[in-house]
Amino acid sequence: MNLNLEGKLALITGSDRRTGEIIAQTLAREGCETIIHGQETKPDAPRSVVGDLRDERGREAILQQLRVAGWRPDVLINNYGTTDQHDWEDSDETKWLEMFQTNTLSAIRLAQALYPHMRASGWGRIVHLGTIGSHQPAATRPAYYAAKGALSNATVSLAQALKGTGITVNTVAPGLIHTDDTEVIFRKLARKRGWDGEWREIEKRVCAELFPNLSGRMVTRQEVADLIAFICSPIAGSITGQTLRIDGGAVLYV
Repeated sequence: MNLNLEGKLALITGSDRRTGEIIAQTLAREGCETIIHGQETKPDAPRSVVGDLRDERGREAILQQLRVAGWRPDVLINNYGTTDQHDWEDSDETKWLEMFQTNTLSAIRLAQALYPHMRASGWGRIVHLGTIGSHQPAATRPAYYAAKGALSNATVSLAQALKGTGITVNTVAPGLIHTDDTEVIFRKLARKRGWDGEWREIEKRVCAELFPNLSGRMVTRQEVADLIAFICSPIAGSITGQTLRIDGGAVLYV
């Protein structure tokens, strides 16, 4: 399928590694020009920016680099976000503010800055990376899940504010993603639990007993990137104001 993204310019935050890198590569294969963002170090790429998205000064530094280079993104992928292990016992006000700056305002403020150009051109795509933990939050990491939940809420509000402009706004919410790090973690857990077998057997047990879903496996980064590329395409112009779960059927409701 041709996604008709040739000539579009996309800014993908946190795209110098991991899932963001795969998203950028996928968009590039579809003909989209990409701006690679590094949180601390400027990536070695034809088009790149650097800046700490966790505060307003860092976000403004990124916007200034875009202005100086004359880059006006048609597509914004707010991939950057992170968390740590915290719970209700140790989540003070500083932790809550940190999680909202990192996972909510990092995305919203860039969207606010970039959608005027999209609106003027009559076309644009804004995609936030969320988590199914916003739908079924655990007892741990409450500030993170609340921040990502706020991002889904803001998605609906901004989509309504931009109705009729040619801009769509969506959140993509992955379930448990298979990465090198998650594989190491679950292999270690499997040894402790006495689970035998190769990785595929371990993965099936994880997705049956610990993080149940219907597919019996974890989501891949490439699957997340492919969904985002589709959502960014002109052929997905009627999909807006949505949080799209890609979780193998982990969260089920009508």
